[in-house]
Amino acid sequence: MEHMPAPLWIAACAHRLRQRWHSVDLLELEEVARGLWRDERLRAMWPEEAAMDWLRPITSGSSAMVPISP
Repeated sequence: MEHMPAPLWIAACAHRLRQRWHSVDLLELEEVARGLWRDERLRAMWPEEAAMDWLRPITSGSSAMVPISP
């Protein structure tokens, strides 16, 4: 979502990630969300969609590794 401010997008994405990973510190999830924001393809999605897209290999049982950009 190009028109959504980055801090709002990142917070919403981190919130969605938190629904999957309850035990992970919120600050760490926000860092992951910032990495997702840097990906142009994911940034074009709603933050909840981007989180689900990024989580897809994990939730589908795939053994593929998902890189996180610093």
